[in-house]
Amino acid sequence: MFDGLKDKLSGFREDVEENAEVEEPAERDEAAADESAAPEDSGGEQPAASETAPAGSPAEDAAADDEDGDNEPSTFQRAKAFATGRIIIEEEDLEQPLWDLEMALLESDVEMSVAERILDTVREKMLGESRKQVETTGELVESALHDALLDVIAVGQFDFEERIAEADKPVTIVFTGVNGVGKTTSIAKLSEWLADRGYSSVMANGDTYRAGANEQIQEHADRLDRELISHDQGGDPAAVIYDGVEYAEANDIDVVLGDTAGRLHTSDDLMAQLEKIDRVVDPDMTLFVDEAVAGQDAVNRAKEFNDAAEIDGAILTKADADSSGGAAISVAYVTGKPILFLGTGQGYDDLTLFEPEELVESLLGED
Repeated sequence: MFDGLKDKLSGFREDVEENAEVEEPAERDEAAADESAAPEDSGGEQPAASETAPAGSPAEDAAADDEDGDNEPSTFQRAKAFATGRIIIEEEDLEQPLWDLEMALLESDVEMSVAERILDTVREKMLGESRKQVETTGELVESALHDALLDVIAVGQFDFEERIAEADKPVTIVFTGVNGVGKTTSIAKLSEWLADRGYSSVMANGDTYRAGANEQIQEHADRLDRELISHDQGGDPAAVIYDGVEYAEANDIDVVLGDTAGRLHTSDDLMAQLEKIDRVVDPDMTLFVDEAVAGQDAVNRAKEFNDAAEIDGAILTKADADSSGGAAISVAYVTGKPILFLGTGQGYDDLTLFEPEELVESLLGED
């Protein structure tokens, strides 16, 4: 999963290591010794430049620059780092690798603003940073990438199971998105995920206009031995999901899973249906479903749906077939709402709770 993006991140790490190579220890020690040796006629140890330099002198200014904590490493910082066996990452070390990383992220369908945020964070965490000789530049790069990726991936994240556990029952969850992205199958998978954790659920088919929609979700309900609430084709979607809530209340069911018609955010009639469902049912969560493999299209649709109907989170299907990872990286940052689940296969058990930290570790080869 996301193997292409993993390779690109690994390439960035290697590029920075090449651009910020450390001098050979013998050369460094010899140079440091020459720099620190007292002049022949001094007769002894020399005081530090900061102790002897008059006010306003270049030496004092260099030391002051260091104390100011400016991002740009001063001459004094570089000399001190060199003498203590450290290396400072400078702008020139990052310029080309960061450009290559930006291109790699965009090629992986990472949204532009997300790519820029990642680059800014990496630059901020690495520029002027020093490391001991016993550490590796690769570790420094990996730490910066880890923080930068987690910063965008974990936006809005919440504990889904905890929210289900603490909410008044029944919890009503409505699913929305475009046609053909696995919305109905995701409902069935989530029903099984909930059952594995001791929660009962009922399905309600608010996709009332599409031919064969009732039969499709009924097949899932029969396989999983779940109750399905449905009306005749052409019925009111809000009324169907409302009936699902009433059934759950009467039968002590924990969760109502409401399907809706596939739509575009520009479909005025269908968006009006969502607004009516919100008004009549007042769902606890509205989840947007799209395919991870849709990349930038999925990111754009997530933003458009959130703008139009305000989603609470997202499910990305076909994540197991996605090499680029652009949607998984971008959706939360663009919408401000978290990815909650990844669909990772055809079986009902192939629904994985989205864990930002685990994803970042996987992308960086830390697992």
